[in-house]
Amino acid sequence: MKTKLNGFLTLALVFAVQLLFAQEKTISGTVSDGDGIPLPGATVIVQGTTNGVSTDFDGNYTIFANEGETLSYSFIGYVSKTVVVGASNTINVILDTDSQQLDEVIVTSLGIKREKKALGYAVSEVDQSQLESRADGDIGRVLAGKASGVNITNQSGLSGSGTSIMIRGMNSFSQGNQPLFIVDGIPFSTETNAQGNFVDGNNGSSRFVDIDPNNIASVSVLKGLAASTLYGTQGRNGVILITTKAGKAGAGGPRKTEITVNSSVFVNEMASMPEYQNDYGGGFDQNFGWFFSNWGPSFRQEGVDGWGNQSAINGTTSGTPGFLRHPFTTASSATGIPAVLDALGIASDAIKEWKPYTSVEDFFNKGQVTNHNLNIRGASSDGSVSYNVNYGNLTDEGFTPGNKLSRNTLSFGGNAKLSNKFSVNGTLNYTGTKFRSPPVAAGYGSNVGGDGASIFANVFYTPRSVDLMGEPFQNPVTGESIYYRQNNSIQNPLWTVANAANIQKVNRVFGGASLNYEISDNLNASYRYGIDVYNENNVNYSNKGGKTGSVSNRNGVYDTWNNVKTIFDHNLAINGDYRLNDDMGLTFTLGATSRSDTYDRNGVASTGQQVFGVLRHFNFELQDEIQYFEKRNIVGLYGQAALDYKSMAYLTVAARKDWVSNLATENNSITYPSASVSFIPTTAFEGLKSDMVNYLKLRAGYGTSANFPNQYPIASVLSLNTQSFQDQSGNMVISNTSGSQLGNPNLKPELIGELEFGLEGRFFNNKLSADISLYNKTTKDLIISRPLDPSTGYTQTQTNIGEIENKGVEIDLGMDWFDNPNGLTWNTFVNWTTNEAVVVDLGQDTEEIIFGGFSDRGNLARVGENLGTIVGSAIARDDNGNFLVNSQGSYVEDNGINIIGDANPDWMMNISNTVAYKNFSMSFLVNHVHGGDIFTYSVATLLGRGVLKETAERANSFILPGVQADGTPNTVQINNSTYYFSNVLYGPDEMLVYDASVWRLAEVSLTYKLPKSLLDKTPFGSIDLTASGFNLWYDAYNTPEGANFDPNIAGTGVGNGRGFDYLNGPSAKRYGVSLKLTF
Repeated sequence: MKTKLNGFLTLALVFAVQLLFAQEKTISGTVSDGDGIPLPGATVIVQGTTNGVSTDFDGNYTIFANEGETLSYSFIGYVSKTVVVGASNTINVILDTDSQQLDEVIVTSLGIKREKKALGYAVSEVDQSQLESRADGDIGRVLAGKASGVNITNQSGLSGSGTSIMIRGMNSFSQGNQPLFIVDGIPFSTETNAQGNFVDGNNGSSRFVDIDPNNIASVSVLKGLAASTLYGTQGRNGVILITTKAGKAGAGGPRKTEITVNSSVFVNEMASMPEYQNDYGGGFDQNFGWFFSNWGPSFRQEGVDGWGNQSAINGTTSGTPGFLRHPFTTASSATGIPAVLDALGIASDAIKEWKPYTSVEDFFNKGQVTNHNLNIRGASSDGSVSYNVNYGNLTDEGFTPGNKLSRNTLSFGGNAKLSNKFSVNGTLNYTGTKFRSPPVAAGYGSNVGGDGASIFANVFYTPRSVDLMGEPFQNPVTGESIYYRQNNSIQNPLWTVANAANIQKVNRVFGGASLNYEISDNLNASYRYGIDVYNENNVNYSNKGGKTGSVSNRNGVYDTWNNVKTIFDHNLAINGDYRLNDDMGLTFTLGATSRSDTYDRNGVASTGQQVFGVLRHFNFELQDEIQYFEKRNIVGLYGQAALDYKSMAYLTVAARKDWVSNLATENNSITYPSASVSFIPTTAFEGLKSDMVNYLKLRAGYGTSANFPNQYPIASVLSLNTQSFQDQSGNMVISNTSGSQLGNPNLKPELIGELEFGLEGRFFNNKLSADISLYNKTTKDLIISRPLDPSTGYTQTQTNIGEIENKGVEIDLGMDWFDNPNGLTWNTFVNWTTNEAVVVDLGQDTEEIIFGGFSDRGNLARVGENLGTIVGSAIARDDNGNFLVNSQGSYVEDNGINIIGDANPDWMMNISNTVAYKNFSMSFLVNHVHGGDIFTYSVATLLGRGVLKETAERANSFILPGVQADGTPNTVQINNSTYYFSNVLYGPDEMLVYDASVWRLAEVSLTYKLPKSLLDKTPFGSIDLTASGFNLWYDAYNTPEGANFDPNIAGTGVGNGRGFDYLNGPSAKRYGVSLKLTF
């Protein structure tokens, strides 16, 4: 009986095994990402078993499983997916990016990667998708609107012009406020080497234009001092951490070679073309004249203001009604124009029709932008060696004639594990950039007021009756400028384009290498060497024969000089990561760093051109040297320790001590401590976490830094000039004089401290996210230039006085309205910022300081007032605050230092939306600046010269509100031209100030991703086609509608001046298509 039972059990077991194996089969397939790129090293496991495999180099896998069992697919940074085994033997899986998981680890100071929940300070991140295939090659402008607390202002709409970036407002009004750029762990020089000042002309690119946005993998913005402590004095204004695709080489393990091509073509055109009136032509008070102004007779024959009443137009002079003598035939003989009429092809009795011309509209072109980028990346089958190569080409033709930016970039990056203990990684980048533009200088509604010329100063107010584009602009004999004004006193804009330019050619190499050694599983040491060097060749020239600027400029100038900037950076660090017990962990970094900055300028400035058009120094009468040299070394020691407790509480303490070479020994070093805490209530208290509250974090941080001065302020200098002046015999007199600044050996750095609080959370099943920051920053011991009595032999010295308080709020919100990967997805992100920097103290004997402009018109530093306060002449008031009007009916001007505006906006907001349905996605970015004032000569000139549509009602008269000197209400009528010309354009500065609030459609795009099914038999992994536009619409709704004025302009250049526009140029809008291929 027992034998029979054993036999039965044996047969049953054999049957069960056969049945099991009959159901088990081989499953194979590929695991890839959303772009069709294979994911090598992905895990495939049969749920509930230990049966699992990893994908190979091509993302392929093979596994044994039974029908009905569940396969789980996972890969770091991607959402895991499960599939039930069915009848098919092939299962291909696409994993979606897990944005929540990727956000948990971010790059912080010195490249240290930390969990975001552990940070006690604010960090904003911008990913690759928000940067690539953009129409602007300037990474500063591409970042606009994408991070709260970051204010980005364009110097003008010229392609390649400078860009100002400020993070959390101004810390100082006498020192720089631009942030530190770190590219792949290496300090990157981003100064704007303007070719002069804003008065005489200051074209020049900000040197972060040497970075190709298409080569950037990610950007982290460190806003507060607690975040940037480890960078010391260099990080005082915030830090922009850029990781390039080359610098990211090595991330992700094994990877098949991947090639990505981005190619874009855009149209670049003027966004802010004014709406001109076409009812009246040149002259004044309805009388014809070849003037700057457009207050002449109507283009209609009839009426009191019609041309029928003008002898110059009604046929009395020209012989043909409705025509007038050609301006060149009636020009003064002193101009030399009448003598060359035959050479110009103009008859002595030539006439021109009295009609409106579209001179300004036709002067500007539609430029073309082409942007191409090739990226190749790959890794060995075991992931021990990886590489990335990137090439980019940009050609950006501006809408302004003579303006162009071109750039070529080449980048290499790699990572290699040399042994079980050593690894090495590095990047090497080359950039060749060329920027060309006609000169741009401050304009005041007529010719420029400085020494140079300006392409914009003499264009926008062109009278409607002047045919700019249809007439010669150059004397065929002398080469000088010729134009309609009878004394030839206006420089023809076309002549400026053909005969004057600012050029910058830059060759740049930057990169670094890092050697890492794993001392143990918990401890490693690293050394990194970085270098950034560029050679910037500058040319500024104007042929003789111009009609604007200084005598030297009109006689021809040719300046050539070379700027060489070099940064050497060394960093040695030891990093540890330990679990102290089951509940607590410790990470730490200890290191030393050194940085050496050298800036060397050499060149020649020549004046007095002999032969027209020959731009060589031997063709100029006088030469003078252009020389400047500056060097500064910084050595620092730093340390940071971070404790975590049960993944719910985090404490980070850090400190850095810097020694700087350009101050006296007793003042050249300082220590910057910082501390921050982060607490996760949803982890600490189990009952708090719910479907409504998914995640909550409270954080606080305190950080410090310092602002060391540049140059050599502790020493008095000697000025040697071998060409000071000429004596009566024509011999050069050599002068040897003291400099204007008295050195101050007691000068100390400015001290900055910041307290920051924050709240972060995710709500409603992670659909709503919020990040709120409040900060209060104080700068003490401001470095200020103070005037000295001339009897001292000097005019100024630098000293430490004063205090600034800078505070603000930043709010970031995100909302996932719909999230269906196979259907409709819609998410919205909003960031909101408000900031104010107020002067708290200026010392006992200083009441106010004017900066960022002229001594009588600029930004004001005064106790109790915001930095950015605008001062200038104002409408005079009586004791009751009433406007004072003179006997002619115009405003009385008060030429004192009067507050006439505040450039600081009340708040700024950016709203981005992305909507996707299957293979289509649309996104747009809208921003709004609320409040803030701007002093603008662009608007005032268009009104004051009578060309704008708002000035077309010439029959109207004005009675300005106010009182006469005796206190009686003003009843004096003035005409249209008196109001706009004498009061708006050339009256009190207060009349040129407008509220700069603006709504803007900053970006909009529509993308179509080709279905995978169409690409299966092609070499392509993905194909994306995108149509996009940038700055397509804006409305500065508190400025005259016809001006179409764009207040996003840095009229005084990239610096601390804010809220000024001196006819610096219009803004640009761009639109086009992009194609992205991966294979």
